Amino acid sequence: MLKHADIWRAIDRLAQTHGLSASGLARKAGLDPTTFNRSKRTSTDGKLRWPSTESIAKILEATGSSFADFVGLTSETPARAQMQRIPVIGYAQAGSAGFFDDAGYPVGSGWDELAFPHIGDPHAYALEVSGDSMDPVYRDGDIIVVSPSTSIRRGDRVVVRTRAGEVMAKLLARQTATRIELQSINPLHEGRMLAMEEIAWMARIIWASQ
Repeated sequence: MLKHADIWRAIDRLAQTHGLSASGLARKAGLDPTTFNRSKRTSTDGKLRWPSTESIAKILEATGSSFADFVGLTSETPARAQMQRIPVIGYAQAGSAGFFDDAGYPVGSGWDELAFPHIGDPHAYALEVSGDSMDPVYRDGDIIVVSPSTSIRRGDRVVVRTRAGEVMAKLLARQTATRIELQSINPLHEGRMLAMEEIAWMARIIWASQ
């Protein structure tokens, strides 16, 4: 698992690789110049602060770097040892029969693959976003990484597949023993209320490659 210090180390090294300070890297990516200042890395009470996935995505785009490049900067350990290969599944495939087992784990082979840091979930996979139902957070063509084994709490962003084959990415607003309430990420789309027996599986979104 990547630690707080690993992520910030990678940001500093990415900046150095391109002859920039942390502030210069933030500015190059169109962020507030203080985004990566050392004072922003912990709160006044000592609580660790993490950079957002959006800010990391922006510095990778600004420097022409891949996520694998970024992970390779996190520590002295070779990047290959820190990575796992996860399948990339299209939205249409996610809604079709035969691509997932009853636990919501992808089955079969021949998928495209994505290098991703080890997260302790061998069943993690990625979905390629299709359409605009998740704008503006996730856009058409974005990749979201999903972990079926990660616990889910209220307020988490999740992917849900119904027994009818419908696949949706929503925010978990409320869950009871009999139903779940889902809030749409795109305000132009309505939320959903589903009975538990309608749900094939639900998994937490842990990363977006944008």
